[in-house]
Amino acid sequence: MESRTGSEPDERKRADAADLEIRDAVSNRKSKARPRGKGLRLPRRFQKAKPGSAPGIEPRDLAALPSTRGAARVTCIDYCPTEVKFEEVKDLSQFIIRHRPEWSTVRWINVDGLADLDVIGAFAEKYGLHPLAIEDVLHVPQRPKVEAYENAGPYQARLFIVARMMELVEAHIHSEQISIFVGHNTVLTFQETAGDVWDPVRARLRLPGSQLRREDASFLAYTLIDAMVDHVFPILEQFGDRLEHLEDEVLQNPGSSTIQEIHGIKRELLLVRRAMWPMREVLQRLHREPHECLSETTRTYVRDVYEHAVQVIDIVETYRELAVGLTETHMTAMSNRMNEIVKVLTIIGTIFIPLTFLAGVYGMNFRHLPELEWQWGYAIFWMVSAAIAGGMIAWFRARGWI
Repeated sequence: MESRTGSEPDERKRADAADLEIRDAVSNRKSKARPRGKGLRLPRRFQKAKPGSAPGIEPRDLAALPSTRGAARVTCIDYCPTEVKFEEVKDLSQFIIRHRPEWSTVRWINVDGLADLDVIGAFAEKYGLHPLAIEDVLHVPQRPKVEAYENAGPYQARLFIVARMMELVEAHIHSEQISIFVGHNTVLTFQETAGDVWDPVRARLRLPGSQLRREDASFLAYTLIDAMVDHVFPILEQFGDRLEHLEDEVLQNPGSSTIQEIHGIKRELLLVRRAMWPMREVLQRLHREPHECLSETTRTYVRDVYEHAVQVIDIVETYRELAVGLTETHMTAMSNRMNEIVKVLTIIGTIFIPLTFLAGVYGMNFRHLPELEWQWGYAIFWMVSAAIAGGMIAWFRARGWI
């Protein structure tokens, strides 16, 4: 009995590792067999735990999962009102052993990339991250949310926030999950890939005496979220310009490429809505629900970010309605264009109906047709035909049909 109990964790680790390898292989095979085109890429693969498995991922369980050593980039910023230090971590083991400098009031650790599980496991073990939060960091994408964890055994009190950071890459939105752990003096951020929208925040940290350097760790977390929300406004401005251009194109020269671009914008706006709608709930919870890692000053400022999120959602809804209106206008314009073509063809056919009748009568092979013997019969035929065609055109104009 004892030996079986001791082997259960190892069996679970091997099962989880095998399951993850199988899912990676299947995902890679599908991506090679079915290449995706340009445009919005909706999430197709949702990384979830195996049905029936234990919830959460313990730091010690990460060693059994597939990992890419050296795939993560770690940076650290220590600061206080009078001093700041930027550092790129080269030796993770030595960095984990070292404590924060005595003069530092806040430490911000940022991890770019989730493939190196040794890095994630080291920080999870040092800072007592909850297994459920570790699972949400690795199993992307997650819906934006906030979870409050209290001191319980080896787990430290933390605020865990999941958000989405959006950037415009080649006229298309690139969205990635950002996981933020807020402690009393430490903020940990995990990004899926390198590159972010936080350069203005780093620039503010370099300014001596700035408010950001005077406040606590929760204020830094608020600043990071505020930067992500505010970065959506320039993206929406570009979508607004594209919609205005498409409106003129729909009214002047509608085509198949126009409707494709409109549908592309509608899908991009849907992606923004999916990211910002739950973000509004996250900010509302941060503002209303107190936590030991969240200062009152930060809660006051979070209300401003909440208002920005509401503005973003309002703009997105307005642009989506405009895109729907452009789609209907395009369909109406194409229908009107088709009606004009059919009308012209109908008028031409109607004019030729009596002319075809005359040509058919005098083209019959009867021997006794008096008009065929007339000297001016051919000229009279064309004069009558021209008179009929001219009369019909004049009548159509009088009725307003042409």
